[in-house]
Amino acid sequence: MRVFNYVGKNIRRTPYQALAATMIMFLTFLTLLLFLLIAIGSQKILQHYESKPQAIAFFKDNATGEDVDAIEAALKQTGKVKNLRFVSKDEALQIYRDRNKENPTLLELVTANILPASLEISTNTPSDLAIVAQILQQEPVVEEVVVPEDVIKTLTKATGVIRWVGGVSVGFLIGFSVLVILMIIGFKIRIKRNEIEIMRLLGASTWFVRAPFLWEGITYALIGAVSAWVLTYALTWYFTPFLQPSLAEIELLPVSPIIMVELLGIAILASLTIGFIGSFSAVRRYLK
Repeated sequence: MRVFNYVGKNIRRTPYQALAATMIMFLTFLTLLLFLLIAIGSQKILQHYESKPQAIAFFKDNATGEDVDAIEAALKQTGKVKNLRFVSKDEALQIYRDRNKENPTLLELVTANILPASLEISTNTPSDLAIVAQILQQEPVVEEVVVPEDVIKTLTKATGVIRWVGGVSVGFLIGFSVLVILMIIGFKIRIKRNEIEIMRLLGASTWFVRAPFLWEGITYALIGAVSAWVLTYALTWYFTPFLQPSLAEIELLPVSPIIMVELLGIAILASLTIGFIGSFSAVRRYLK
């Protein structure tokens, strides 16, 4: 308790330095938490589209059940197919009606006879689409093969860019935060050098002298991390009603409380690490 009282006095005596350090920690962890949320969301979006049919083969009217079974067997033998779903003419008509139920004029002249049967294929990875498409195009009963490969590739690249840019930004801010704590704690050590000399002459242990400075740096980081987490949670709840309609098919919002608790744990562990490294570096440098 004596150590923590000493830490409180140090912070109250230099409020502007404490505020500057806390704000830097706050911006660092706000960036970290937002980056983690964006990375998690982009990964879920990518998984959502990868789980959907990535290739659709439309059959000619003369295709038989045996032809469809043979094509399915050939695709399964490649080991690159995750899921297959045959859609008959009647099922295609029902899907068409469901998608256009708000526009009755589009339903009047459409019957099951004019809609083709199809086979929806999901592959293990987007790179497997080319092989699957090549097999389907060689089948005489297949009229057309639709492969939205560009969508998956674009999402994969976007996810990679988000991770790279976010990782670099967070890494820079973490390094900057450690330097800020090092400079502030080092400055306070230089100011209190006479008081520290007196404490040592009176027999104070090395831990008693160093502990307040170590806990002070950790306190700055911890306050910044918790404050950033509170703001991040508030922002997710505020923007959820606006973003949820556009992401109705993707189970992304609202953010699960379990995920937010995990992010809080990550932020606290990171704050303890950053605060300790910065303050310990200052103590080791200036308290010899």
